[in-house]
Amino acid sequence: MKKALIICAAGMSSSMMAKKTTDYFKTQNKDIEMDAITATEGEEAIRDGNFDLYLVSPQTTMYLEGFQKIGQEVDKPVVSIPFNAYIPIPMGIEKMAKLVEENI
Repeated sequence: MKKALIICAAGMSSSMMAKKTTDYFKTQNKDIEMDAITATEGEEAIRDGNFDLYLVSPQTTMYLEGFQKIGQEVDKPVVSIPFNAYIPIPMGIEKMAKLVEENI
């Protein structure tokens, strides 16, 4: 199973996106699971390396460069989520799923 982690400001919207995208992957018979945490936990989570991909929400792009440096240190991809892939409607969920599949 592959795992992706969304790093967000407060974790509310990212938790919803993680759940909806995980559910979408299940309907597509893809073995990918998503979770979410707050930006304050992001550095430690990336260093732990327990996920195959780390996604930085649009609200926390100010941390992107620092998180990407840590990702390079532990050989894990860290990518930015575009706004259109961060909307909890079918189109947004599909874009999020595509982003994950392209980078995982």
